[in-house]
Amino acid sequence: MAKTQSRRGIADSVTLLALASFLALFSLFLFSSPYRNSAAPIHGSELKRCDLFAGEWVRDPAAPYYSNTSCYSIQEHQNCMKFGRPDSEFMKWRWRPDGCELPLLDPVVFLEMMKGKSMVFIGDSLARNHLQSLICLLSRVARPVDFSEPTAENRLYIYGDYRFNLSIISSPYLVRAKSSVAGDFSKPFNLYLDEFDEKWTDRIGEFDFIVISAGHWFSRPSYYYLNRTLVGCLYCSDTNVPNLSSSFGYRHAFSTAFRAINSADNFTGVTFLRTFAPSHFEGGQWDKGGDCPRTAPFRRNETTTVEDYINEMRSLQLEELRAAEAAGKRRKFQALDVTAAMILRPDGHPSKYGRSPGVNQTFPRDCVHWCLPGPIDAWNDLLQELLKREMGYGTRTAYV
Repeated sequence: MAKTQSRRGIADSVTLLALASFLALFSLFLFSSPYRNSAAPIHGSELKRCDLFAGEWVRDPAAPYYSNTSCYSIQEHQNCMKFGRPDSEFMKWRWRPDGCELPLLDPVVFLEMMKGKSMVFIGDSLARNHLQSLICLLSRVARPVDFSEPTAENRLYIYGDYRFNLSIISSPYLVRAKSSVAGDFSKPFNLYLDEFDEKWTDRIGEFDFIVISAGHWFSRPSYYYLNRTLVGCLYCSDTNVPNLSSSFGYRHAFSTAFRAINSADNFTGVTFLRTFAPSHFEGGQWDKGGDCPRTAPFRRNETTTVEDYINEMRSLQLEELRAAEAAGKRRKFQALDVTAAMILRPDGHPSKYGRSPGVNQTFPRDCVHWCLPGPIDAWNDLLQELLKREMGYGTRTAYV
């Protein structure tokens, strides 16, 4: 009997030892995983929220978390390493808000949150740039099926195992617009600033999450219409048409876009406004020899003079967002406020590394879009955190 009890005691000890070893190994895996997300708050209440959008770029030696060879969704003109960009330091930074640590996007967590959901990016080529960054970050664990025609601007990607639909709808002006010369997109556009762009407004109810943005197209020559009446223009030579600012068109476009969302009876989701992301031309504008040759971020207060229009455009967006919140009390709007962070990243653009060098040819430098991998991967770190807060998912941002 004593021998039996002794054997049982030894067996129990072995079992406890094995269990302890398993838990130690599991903890080691959990806290060393490249997909590990936020820890519990270090200081302060878990309910406290830091400002995610005020901070600095800090070195991240482990970055990038995908490459231009591991992600198929990078378009040629953002594939900077393919076309010979000689430096790689621009990929080795992450955004750190003041007073807290922002977790990197965890593809497992993100896809689990999106199970059975649908998300759409609406805007111009920077919205597409943003979407492609997200697909690349998620590609570490899953790749979607592209249910689009090869040359289609509007695309649908489906993550079948997660029943997650991810879309892009091209709408550079967010409102109804057409070129003043049919088929010639280099000519001024007619912008019907109080009319919906039905390419996306008719589909609002299909989505759980909308990420909406617009920006640089509003600096192009345009004719402004309200109530189908020409009320002004931007950069036009018509002496009989009042010259108005780009901010006039910008404000009206966002007001109309948010009105479309508020008036969609079958939409119960969340709208994220991605704020204005600046270009970084130095030495001239895009068509006057301007370039973006820098290879490191600015520190705060180190930037060259920020043009007033950058802050003006961001302010207009946020004003219209607040107005939309007040008008649509049953709707949810959130700001994905990237402007301050992106002002500090003159090093993240393709410049001349977005195409093969042409023999005896010169091309304008691209200081508007962003290299992938690159700084805009942080937009998806921020998007994940906003989604977690909205959905009450998992732990909060870790405070320091």
